[in-house]
Amino acid sequence: MLKVGVLGAGHLGKIHLRLLNQSDKYELIGFHDADKENARKVEAEFGYKFFETVEELIDAVAVVDIVTPTLSHYDCAKLAISKGKNIFVEKPITNTVQEAEALRTLVAEYKVKGQVGHVERFNPAFTAIKDLLDKPMFIEAHRLAEFNPRGTDVPVVLDLMIHDIDIILSVVQSKVKHISASGVSVISETPDIANARIEFVNGCVANLTASRISLKSMRKTRFFQRDAYISVDFLEKKCEVVKMKDAPKEPGDFDMILQNAEGIKKQIYFANPDVANNNAILDELETFADAINNDTKPVVTLHDGTEALRVANMIIDQF
Repeated sequence: MLKVGVLGAGHLGKIHLRLLNQSDKYELIGFHDADKENARKVEAEFGYKFFETVEELIDAVAVVDIVTPTLSHYDCAKLAISKGKNIFVEKPITNTVQEAEALRTLVAEYKVKGQVGHVERFNPAFTAIKDLLDKPMFIEAHRLAEFNPRGTDVPVVLDLMIHDIDIILSVVQSKVKHISASGVSVISETPDIANARIEFVNGCVANLTASRISLKSMRKTRFFQRDAYISVDFLEKKCEVVKMKDAPKEPGDFDMILQNAEGIKKQIYFANPDVANNNAILDELETFADAINNDTKPVVTLHDGTEALRVANMIIDQF
């Protein structure tokens, strides 16, 4: 079991503390939170050990789970890495791309592991179909949320859209050629609703919409590729696959057959892959433990987190 400590005991930090405490792969040593009043409440309510300083916590563990506000990610991670500790850092990886690049250099220098908390990679609806994705050429993503004051200190691109940016970059495996985007501030000082069109060198186009002022929540992405359409509902944890194949010479009564202008006939068939019931946050934390113990590459590397932030910033620069 890896000794782990959590920096930050806010809403998400408390979830991480609970899951790490339950995990068979970690031994939860304790936590630090800058708000001492909140820290004492968490310590009293849950019994987790509170460390007075960041340094004391880092010194006591092998893995540092950073769930602090984004502005402090870099300083916390840099200190942990310089002490030879593995880091799990929530998304977005850091406040700037320069900070993210610096962390990647440090991780290589100190020979430790780093993973970024892009939790949708572990959503069971996505993991059920990711192996079926084969060079999608058009992707459409909608991530809509009801208004919540928490998180409005950053643009909706860094708050919500970055989840879909990371998913799309992990699937497309091509460099970004061009981005066009627009964003509107409705309630906050930063954009609350945004749309971006990302064009890749390989010809793929992704259209992303994110809003935190919607009347209902939605987290859906659709992938279109040769002979297949794949839909993922990240919120409801459902997926659907519609595939095309050459029509049989003698179709059955219930076969769905399409014929194009050239007379080529295709059969449509539907598949609903099994979606496992999992806890995505626990999975991302435990796969990081596996990467450390087995000396393998983490599922979401610091490089992945850096590229997602880079594209997010390119989108924000369009506003």
